[in-house]
Amino acid sequence: MAQNTETRSDTDQAKHVHHGRTQAAWVGSMLAMVAFVLGGIAVMMQNWILFGIAVVIIVVALVATKVLQVLGRGAH
Repeated sequence: MAQNTETRSDTDQAKHVHHGRTQAAWVGSMLAMVAFVLGGIAVMMQNWILFGIAVVIIVVALVATKVLQVLGRGAH
């Protein structure tokens, strides 16, 4: 087999951030989990106000994750 002798530049050797090991991922995942559990409970109780609150928490999770990502606390 031929040996690969290519070298990478410094920009190619940037630190790889593994999926899920960032502050943005943790915040988004935790908020989404709370929202889905709350939403499930709300549907079983037929409490539509509580369900609306769960939907708002999902939107907050998306926004918080993106904001943290832009601030450098996320993977990209």
